[in-house]
Amino acid sequence: MVSSTRRTTSSLSATTAAAIAAAAAALMVSVAFATAQYTPAAPGAAAAGAAAGATPAAPYTPATPGAAGAAPSVPAGPLDIAQLGAKGDGTSDSTAFVLQAWKNACNATGTQKIVIPPGNYLTGALNLKGPCTSSIILRLDGNLLGTGDLNAYKTNWIEVEHVDNFAINGHGIIDGQGPLVWTHNQCNKNYNCKILPNSLVIDFSTNVTVRGITLKNSKFFHLNIYESKNVVIDKVTITSPGDSPNTDGIHVGDSTNITISSTTIAAGDDCISIGPGTKMVRVNGVRCGPGHGISVGSLGRYKDEKDVEDITVTNCTIKGTTNGLRIKSYEDSKSQLRATKFLYDGITMDNVSYPIIIDQKYCPNNICSASGTSKVAVTDIVFKNIVGTSATPEAVTLNCANNLPCQGIQLHNVDLKYAGQGNTTLSVCKNVAGKSSNVAKELACV
Repeated sequence: MVSSTRRTTSSLSATTAAAIAAAAAALMVSVAFATAQYTPAAPGAAAAGAAAGATPAAPYTPATPGAAGAAPSVPAGPLDIAQLGAKGDGTSDSTAFVLQAWKNACNATGTQKIVIPPGNYLTGALNLKGPCTSSIILRLDGNLLGTGDLNAYKTNWIEVEHVDNFAINGHGIIDGQGPLVWTHNQCNKNYNCKILPNSLVIDFSTNVTVRGITLKNSKFFHLNIYESKNVVIDKVTITSPGDSPNTDGIHVGDSTNITISSTTIAAGDDCISIGPGTKMVRVNGVRCGPGHGISVGSLGRYKDEKDVEDITVTNCTIKGTTNGLRIKSYEDSKSQLRATKFLYDGITMDNVSYPIIIDQKYCPNNICSASGTSKVAVTDIVFKNIVGTSATPEAVTLNCANNLPCQGIQLHNVDLKYAGQGNTTLSVCKNVAGKSSNVAKELACV
């Protein structure tokens, strides 16, 4: 754990202060960025991926220090929000103090550390914009609370935008205070509903690490990653009730080289959802539930969506969710794209509804044309070493399109049993080509 330090250089000579600051910067860079390297999958998983035709992901490349490589400049003002005047009483508005600390850090050079000290700090929208001339660590020792006043947000709550070499770490909480506004969510009635603020958004950014913190009770998604690359989410806890509306744990879209590891997610929607245009995702050691499982999609809703490729999910536990491992695309998809080269290996299911599901006829709220023609190709998907119990008789559901059957679907060492009365376990498969091995007869539908 990186200890939080406050800037106290008034009693030092300028030369000594600069030397100490430079040494501290070097230490923080090594802690925040060099330790965020991608850990390759186990050899067995890598071999299975190669067998499935998956392209191995390049190792995570540590952030190039850039501006952080030089001695840091002294910021224009404090980086500890309490020193700037913020009160951690849970009711005073701390928005301006967080934004001022960001401005001070962003306009400096070297590595700068913003400190959220112990306490409860209420804020409205925090648009943390770059590009910055420094690398920034946000140390979360206290808790950030998102105001329940929806007029305080234009779109999202905390949005990190166009920032490279950025880390959030600590043991504090980002609390969206969703229960104050969930009744305003009408998305269950209108699929084109007004979207409430996401809690933490990473947009157009590179070399980002989020480690150790908790995200709680988001108004909408807890963590949204968009148009970013080289992002590591590690040892994070995400928690909201299973019936909270649209509170996805982590959503990734149009991003590359994303690692999610050793993270626990309880949500009212997908624990992890992977959207169009995303490549090279590694999910390992995640505990999911309650929620809607680990999903790819939905795909094909909009025009000009891009392929989803090279997704690996390993050594995860899914418990009490409404789906397990799911790939979903619209029946009347608007885009022509591929979902390809996925490996699911070493997954334990505990009373999960529909543990394995591919659905090319996804149509929420009946917004699709039932006679629609799919344009989303699902190919080269491997389910390996998937064990545990199903809350539904259907343990394997492969519902593929008539005009575009799923190709290269593999089931290996799949042992799922219905936990209900009668112990009848079955699979439902339509328009699928592939193979299976060491799978019970009732599940071996390919």
